[in-house]
Amino acid sequence: MKKVVIIGSGPAGLTAAIYTARGGFKPLVITGRAPGGQLMETTVVENYPGYPEGIMGPDLIDLMRKQAERLGAEFINGDASSVDFSGKPFKVTVGSAVHTGDAVIIATGASARWLGLKSEEKLKGRGVSSCSTCDAFFFKDKHVVVVGGGDSAIEEALLLAKFAKDVLIVHRRDKLNASKMMQDKAFSNAKIKFRWNSQVIEILGETKVQGVRLKDTVTGETAEIKCDGVFIAIGHTPNTALFKGQLELDDKGYIITKGGMSTSVRCIFVAGDVYDYIYRQAITAAGSGCRAALDAIKYLESEENS
Repeated sequence: MKKVVIIGSGPAGLTAAIYTARGGFKPLVITGRAPGGQLMETTVVENYPGYPEGIMGPDLIDLMRKQAERLGAEFINGDASSVDFSGKPFKVTVGSAVHTGDAVIIATGASARWLGLKSEEKLKGRGVSSCSTCDAFFFKDKHVVVVGGGDSAIEEALLLAKFAKDVLIVHRRDKLNASKMMQDKAFSNAKIKFRWNSQVIEILGETKVQGVRLKDTVTGETAEIKCDGVFIAIGHTPNTALFKGQLELDDKGYIITKGGMSTSVRCIFVAGDVYDYIYRQAITAAGSGCRAALDAIKYLESEENS
């Protein structure tokens, strides 16, 4: 029996662990199938405060975990297979063990959608990215490709255009899915070009991105385009399958907040990209982890004093 159980171990979950541990509640952190979250796939993080020379994503996660452990947080390296939020104590199952708590903080994050190519997997962090805010700076005066046609893809392209020499948007249809305002911005930007009715079937390069192989979705013809980076912008999927029927979710599957970091179930809190589909940054995830922890501490202390 724990006072606080935290599901997820990215910046949101680890910050929540640090704050609840400092608050006197030794939290149990269930790391998930991908401990550390999306930062584990990031190379140099240059926009996290306190690291003027930058820091590797996995190193930042390691430091956060060590800090949480030093303060008293406990960790289970595993993935939650089911939850029961129907009544207290709340139950979280990991493998054959059932862990219980008076409060749960959900920080399971969101997963970027990828193309599913072997070459894409091989070159992640070596020119393949899903976050222009994280990596645009590294492509100053370079040629980049953005895959996608929605608002997310246009946002990526517009930011990249501030740094890159040129940006090519590759879309499998003959028109964008983005809002008219976003389309107007893209069409009026001289650095942004378009490749319609095309899909990336291979990312070229051995140790870094050197180009892409495209297939025309109408004619089937293939072509190679040289580039230095490929940004996949076909959306994110919140990791909320575990909570369907347990918590209120929006139509995209993100957890809905009910004041502060509370959810539709009293004393279940949320933090990070599992509810935030707008900012999706390590620092905003960490900030929401702090908020969720403070909300949980306030609730638990009020229960103890009642």
